[in-house]
Amino acid sequence: MEETLVQKDSDGLKIVVYGPESTGKTTLAIQLAKHFNTQWVPEFARDYLQEKYDNCSEACEQKDLIPIAKGQIASENRLAKKANKVLFVDTNVLQTYTYAKVYYEGFTSKVFEEIIKAHQYDLYLLTYIDTPWEEDDLRDKPEEREYMYEIFEASLKDNQQPYEVLKGTKQQRLQKAIAIVENLLKEYGK
Repeated sequence: MEETLVQKDSDGLKIVVYGPESTGKTTLAIQLAKHFNTQWVPEFARDYLQEKYDNCSEACEQKDLIPIAKGQIASENRLAKKANKVLFVDTNVLQTYTYAKVYYEGFTSKVFEEIIKAHQYDLYLLTYIDTPWEEDDLRDKPEEREYMYEIFEASLKDNQQPYEVLKGTKQQRLQKAIAIVENLLKEYGK
C-alpha cells in the first residue's frame, strides 16, 4: 500500500463518528473534541467535493475516491499527533467505501479493502437518522435515510468494527457519547 494511504500509529484512542448523510456527525465530532479538549478530523470529502461542485457543477466520480482517501488519512495522521488522549474522526475511509458501493453499483476496490483492514479504530459512533434532514449541494438521499442507515450499520458488522448507536436529540447523543468515551478511556488507562 502506498505511503499516503497508511495510518500512522497513535498513543491515544481513535473514535470515528460514522453514519449516513445529515445525521449530525460533524456537530457531534466538534462537541466531543471540545468536551475532551482534543482534536477532531473534519470530513475531507466535504470540502473536496464542494470545491469540485462550485468549480464545475460536478458530483463525485470514482476517480475522486483515492484522492479523498489520501486527504482523509493525511488529515487524520496530522491531527493524531496533536490529540489529547483521544482523536475524533468525522468519517473515515470505511465511510467513503460504503458510499462508493451504494453510488457505483458493483464497485469493489482491493485498495480500499486493504486500507480498512489495516486501519485501527477503537470505536465507531453510528449516528441514527432521527435528526432533521438539512439540504445542501452534496446531500441527495432524503427519501432513503433508513435504507442508508441499514447499509452503514451492515458495513460495520461486515468489517467486524466495534460500534455504538447514538439516537435522540443532539444533547442526548452528546451525553451518551461522553459516557462511552469516558468508559473507554478508563478501560484503556488513558
